[in-house]
Amino acid sequence: MTDSQPQVRFYQINADEAGQRIDNFLLNQLKGVPKSMIYRIVRKGEVRVNKKRIKPEYRLCDGDEVRIPPVRVAEKQALPNPKLDKIAGLEQAIIFEDDAMLVVNKPAGMAVHGGSGLHYGLIEGLRALRPQAKFLELVHRLDRDTSGLLMVAKKRSALRSLHEQLRDKDMEKTYVALVYGSWPGKIKKVDQSLQKNTLQSGERIVRTDAEGKPSLTRFKVRERFPLSDISATLVEASPVTGRTHQIRVHTQCVGHPIAMDNKYGIRGFDEQLKVLGLGRLFLHAERLQITHPKTGEKMQFHAPLDNDLNQVIIKLRKGVS
Repeated sequence: MTDSQPQVRFYQINADEAGQRIDNFLLNQLKGVPKSMIYRIVRKGEVRVNKKRIKPEYRLCDGDEVRIPPVRVAEKQALPNPKLDKIAGLEQAIIFEDDAMLVVNKPAGMAVHGGSGLHYGLIEGLRALRPQAKFLELVHRLDRDTSGLLMVAKKRSALRSLHEQLRDKDMEKTYVALVYGSWPGKIKKVDQSLQKNTLQSGERIVRTDAEGKPSLTRFKVRERFPLSDISATLVEASPVTGRTHQIRVHTQCVGHPIAMDNKYGIRGFDEQLKVLGLGRLFLHAERLQITHPKTGEKMQFHAPLDNDLNQVIIKLRKGVS
């Protein structure tokens, strides 16, 4: 923690920051401060907008003056060295960039952000590569072992627009997964509600639960492998909602978990695929369709399967001896 005595700050909201809730604004300004404390200082009136008390759901306007009380925050963690191989490699993973946003083909094995023992993730890596960027924030997330398309906003207005598209289901995302067994053609969608749980070990796991959050994933069979001794199906998964581990749990709950899923998979199936050279979760965010947050243009991005995943598909097509 920092030893310097925090002071009251006054912050004037600009047009790009307008429209966001005061609680979300404070979470960004007071990084490391628990959400419960944010709500407490708002309720107690320590946070003021234009010298008036406000509620946590208040949406900021252009020109608002926000009083931010003295709150001790965690010391800012240093960014990774941009010359590190993993960080430098992200430059080649950027498939689109303009003044509003970035689209990255995230490599498998890289977390989207640091924490839980990780010194850095993709977002810290991008900040190291773009030190001149005043604002870089994740629009959505991918699991550490999932590869593929990930969006990062370079302006708060872009983040707000893309979040609205996510909420309003105007954004289309398509994943490719190799699943256990022969996926029944009649299963076009899975809509089991999902509930996050934390085990005694601290591990986070998601289960189907009628009391959980409504969730929907649409599925389409892309390819079966009749010559192979390994019963597997390549499917497209299009999540309509965006719950944690959604595709992984929705495939598992109908009896067809994803290959090499160490939380929800089938050990025997995974062992068969290891022989073919598969060493990671076979889940890839392949296509993404959005409306550009600044121009309004419809855009579609595509990230093909990497060579490791493609080689597994080639071997399955040829059959396994």
